[in-house]
Amino acid sequence: MPASDGPSRYPASRFPAFVAPPHSHHHQRCPGYVPGRVAPVRSPPPSKAPPPPPVKPHGLPLDRQATFSLSEENRRRGHAHRLQQRKNTLICFFQRFIILKVHELICFIFYWYSENCPDHNPSLSSWNPGHQPEKAVIVRQGDLFKLDSSATFLSLTIQSGGKLVFADNADGSKNITLRTHYILIEEGGTFHIGSPKCRYRSRATITLIGRSEGDSIPAVPGLGRKFIGVMGGGTLELHGTERVSWSLLTQSVPVSGLTTGGYGFQRNFSRGINLRVVDQDTATVLYNERYDTHDSRNDSRRLTQLLRSLPTGRIVTLAVGDSAVKSLLDETKKAIEETLGSSFVYDLKYRQAWALVSEVGGGNASCTENVREHENHDTGGRAVARRNFTTMDGVGFSVTAYSEWKNGRPLYNHVGEIVDGVDMRAEVALLSRNILIHGEMEKSCYGNNMCQFFNHDTFGGHIKILANFSSVHLSHVELKNMGQQGQKSRYPLHFHRCSDVDQKGGYWEPTYVDGLSIHHSFSRCLTIHATNGLLVKNTVGYDTLGHCFFLEDGIEQRNTFFHNLGLLTRPGTLLPTDRNETMCTSIKDKVYKGYTPSPSTECKAVSTFWIANPNNNLISNAAAGSQDAGIWFVFHSSSTGDSHGLVPETKAELTPLGIFYNNRVHSNFKAGLFIDKGVKTTNASAADPREYLCLDNNARFRPHQNADPSRPRVAAVIDTLISFKNNDLGAWIRGGDIVIQNSGFADNGVGLSFASDGSYPKDEGSSQEITQSLFVGESRNRGTNAGQNKYWGVGGTDAKMRTLPRNRTFPIRGFQLYDGPVRLTQSTFRGFIPTPERYTSAVGFNLKNTWQLTPRNNLSQLSFDSAVGLRAFFGLPGQWFEENDLDGDKNSIFHNVDGSVTGYAGTYVGRADNYLIQHPDCVKMRQWNAVTCSGRYSQVYIQTQGASSLSLSISRDEYPHNPLVLRGINSQGASSQQYQPVLMMSKSYTLHWSGPAPREVVLTLINFDRDDWVLVGMCYPSDTTFQIMSDINNRQSNTFDDMVDYGTVSSLQQLEKNPMERKYFFDQSVGLLWFYLRARHGRDGHSYCSLEGCERVKIMAITLSKELCNCTAKAYPKYSKTPTAAVPMPAVNTLPCKSCGAQQPDLFLSDTHQVNRETMSFSQPGFLLVSVDACSGKVTKKTTFSKMDAKMKQHLKTEIPKRSILLLATRGQPEGLPALAPYLVSFGLAKAPDLLSKDTLAFWGFHGSSSPPSWVSLQAGEGDHFLGLQERFLPLSLELYGCLPPAAQTRKDLELLKKTTGQQ
Repeated sequence: MPASDGPSRYPASRFPAFVAPPHSHHHQRCPGYVPGRVAPVRSPPPSKAPPPPPVKPHGLPLDRQATFSLSEENRRRGHAHRLQQRKNTLICFFQRFIILKVHELICFIFYWYSENCPDHNPSLSSWNPGHQPEKAVIVRQGDLFKLDSSATFLSLTIQSGGKLVFADNADGSKNITLRTHYILIEEGGTFHIGSPKCRYRSRATITLIGRSEGDSIPAVPGLGRKFIGVMGGGTLELHGTERVSWSLLTQSVPVSGLTTGGYGFQRNFSRGINLRVVDQDTATVLYNERYDTHDSRNDSRRLTQLLRSLPTGRIVTLAVGDSAVKSLLDETKKAIEETLGSSFVYDLKYRQAWALVSEVGGGNASCTENVREHENHDTGGRAVARRNFTTMDGVGFSVTAYSEWKNGRPLYNHVGEIVDGVDMRAEVALLSRNILIHGEMEKSCYGNNMCQFFNHDTFGGHIKILANFSSVHLSHVELKNMGQQGQKSRYPLHFHRCSDVDQKGGYWEPTYVDGLSIHHSFSRCLTIHATNGLLVKNTVGYDTLGHCFFLEDGIEQRNTFFHNLGLLTRPGTLLPTDRNETMCTSIKDKVYKGYTPSPSTECKAVSTFWIANPNNNLISNAAAGSQDAGIWFVFHSSSTGDSHGLVPETKAELTPLGIFYNNRVHSNFKAGLFIDKGVKTTNASAADPREYLCLDNNARFRPHQNADPSRPRVAAVIDTLISFKNNDLGAWIRGGDIVIQNSGFADNGVGLSFASDGSYPKDEGSSQEITQSLFVGESRNRGTNAGQNKYWGVGGTDAKMRTLPRNRTFPIRGFQLYDGPVRLTQSTFRGFIPTPERYTSAVGFNLKNTWQLTPRNNLSQLSFDSAVGLRAFFGLPGQWFEENDLDGDKNSIFHNVDGSVTGYAGTYVGRADNYLIQHPDCVKMRQWNAVTCSGRYSQVYIQTQGASSLSLSISRDEYPHNPLVLRGINSQGASSQQYQPVLMMSKSYTLHWSGPAPREVVLTLINFDRDDWVLVGMCYPSDTTFQIMSDINNRQSNTFDDMVDYGTVSSLQQLEKNPMERKYFFDQSVGLLWFYLRARHGRDGHSYCSLEGCERVKIMAITLSKELCNCTAKAYPKYSKTPTAAVPMPAVNTLPCKSCGAQQPDLFLSDTHQVNRETMSFSQPGFLLVSVDACSGKVTKKTTFSKMDAKMKQHLKTEIPKRSILLLATRGQPEGLPALAPYLVSFGLAKAPDLLSKDTLAFWGFHGSSSPPSWVSLQAGEGDHFLGLQERFLPLSLELYGCLPPAAQTRKDLELLKKTTGQQ
């Protein structure tokens, strides 16, 4: 990979490129001066937690300490500096205006100093201390060392005024290794390897050695063992050669690994002849079978038949396992000789190793084979046959057959393209750097390093940065075997309670880490602890234990994560949220005695990005392969850990979200993105035995201006989230206001699920919106049957084997409705095809839902392609749904605002068996288990007190024989209960109980607009007396207004004549208490309640009866009514919706019938050719031919304009298809494909003077293999095509980075 060498280096005879400033770090400083910061006029404010004093090695005898001093000349220079220092001190004391000038000079010189090469500083002395493993080395004031060779120390301490710089040279040939137990950089000490403007070219290695216990050196307080520590006032600058840290594949790499090698067909020690057949055009393995020709003549015949049936050109490999000759028939030998050109097959002997690679019909010239004699039972001979081939796409690959098989293939298919509109390109990271810091490890786990969970050593090195450091910047450094699993605060890189580390904290150059590779870590990747304003960019975290990029105490803010990659995040033991199920139930030292943690609710949350405060920025990051979540936003109700008490209330739940843009989450087991939950902030006790900092369901994200709930909400915007191949959820997001836009979800168990802030009375109502997004149920990326992909079965639009999110029966859903309110608009759904074993739907509902659902879930301007079998599904009893009879299941509903889901604008879609929402004109959607109805719908929140284990039966007077029975949200034994039925407005209902009537009932109007009403009859014993009142509850102030007592009327007719009055009628003969629920005030936006507050009716009943209160038998037919539609049903809309669906990305889209959504008429058998200008994307020609005749040949030769993308597709089985093959070479194929046996094809080619683009591709089908939909996203306007360079475009991610780092 090309690398930047940085600025040129000056020879020693010229002006030095790195000059020590007149006031170097070891001088007495003016008050308030901190090296590396803009020098303030006044002293900086004290940090929240003052740094500990400089730590020096303890317990080491003086004769084991080594001090390295400068020459006498340097001593004289130091004496002169000290005289100058005294003079400057006097200036600081008496002349304030001169102080400012000195500070400006210091800042200017420091800026110039840092741009140049630190090892070119002429003040440095060459240092070659050698290997002294028993010496504790101290670099003291005035010691300015350039380390020129490898060294070993017991420890290394750099004190105030001391400096250590690694030597470098122009050709990068230095190779310096420093081995030590620790490096401690005290106040005023500096350690440099390279600089941002003069990057280190050579190889630098720091090896941190030592064990966790019984070591030859004591632990340093606050830092422990095996570390690099930066104290307050210390400087650490490490800058390796700049490389591309990670990128995305530009071409798919199949499991064969063709683009990086080839097939190695390997012996599986099965007896006989092992055969593979490979397609010569695509390198696809077509057959993989073993024939036991040692023991079975029938297998020999089957092999003969197969070889005789193969078409010319096929690649065949044969390899013997154990022995193959005893039953190998002559006819089979003849077939091998004639079809594959073998020269050795007739002479094979018992247990001879034989390997062959050949092409069918190629004769002896195409055959490579090798025979080796059997040596003994343990070794055998080793025969190898290898040949190189080229696909029609120009990809070179080799096919190798071994008698001793070896496997070096990739484990998975790696996608390098946009699939079905979702960018699924795999990440590729470079782990090596030329600056390496690593821990030296033992061969196995030992001591108290959690060996019950790990069999390898987990006591690695660590880097810890403490508050008030002078300057810390790390770029392009490799950290390997870092972190200590058994110890807290021992991470690969740890910013520990550093407060503000950008301009706000007085740092002239804001602190950053850039281009780091942190891999095979034993405790996290990067920890930001009580630190704000840190920039983390281009950093890779791979294969780590516990949360990878970790915000610790819940008070970390304004940190920016830009273009980082986290891969393979495994469970760890430190916190409950790090742990898997086994760890969770095994680690009990911090729970209350006898308590066993619940893994699903307290643990199992390990995440690649653990963001403990929303006011942080995530831009262009990728998180893949986590045991639980890719990105998890968690909310601390108060500061935790070491920061406990610094901030009494974090208000994290109320804090607006920072920038979230262009992040990718995929291949995570639990969820791609998770925004929900908090952590427990109290210690374990008898009242709450759970461990401190375990996962807690106590937080709801509801951002407001200035984190003040009395001020307006601030929408949290999730912009351009790409989420795919997550086992359970693409994203789970609770709270509001939240907007997701320009996002893509594919191949997840559930693409996206919103959850509201809670249910009334906790939730005041919020907005959740999804717009301009794409949902793909099962894409063309079928995955690989290996690794963590536990489930493999039939699925997708092509009904082929593929990875599955749960198992073969799990109901895949694109967008999941849980409660609401949610607005889903301008989005597209693709690839939701049910199977006989699985319900797959574009829109679905949370399974086994006990919670409420609001009818204000609004769906509009949605687009469903033809590969959507179920647009919506309301569940049926069976696996996963169980009885499908919980309260939320029964009240499932959504509002189809424009009819883009059902064809009926302004209607509501609900459960087919819920008659509270129906009328005679509703349209049944049988496959969905749903009906679509016109009307107005709202909820009533019913709270009861004084009766336990009650179920509520609600009947609409128009459908009295079809009641809706609700069991309530709380447990059945609870003394209070709550129900939230969805009701059609302007109708009457009766309510009945499964036991004695509750003594107190409160009914709250939810989502009622002004003048909405329902008439309610509630069942009570005939001897009941009532006190009924209405009020308005203001939840912000917890006050009650407009309290009015209800009066009585003598009949229902009288009540109905005066519906605006607060009256009730009790029909003692039936036992029904009748009253109106009517909204008297308007409601705003998504609020559950009115602008004045929540309108309620409270009923207090007094009765001596204990009888069951179900009045249904007496109420009907007395109060039965004829069903009618309160709102007429609209006519079905058959016109296409032009504004529906998400906008296509700025890419060229084509399939066999469309270009950029422009449909091509192509109904007759034959060929369709479409030419598209590669610069503008404009279709320039579209032509059809019934067969490959002279006209089509001439068209291909002369009629395709230069600089064109050619799309070619077939319909039916057109005549002359094989004759097309040589013409495709002119449009980018590397060779003419074999089309003799093909029936259909789709081709993407390019006609131009330049070399063909990598996207040139041919897909062909034969027999039962149908192509179906073929789609590619191709870039336009590339200089590669001969297009003029496009005008410079602003990259949004870079603009956002400038904004977050204060560069705008």
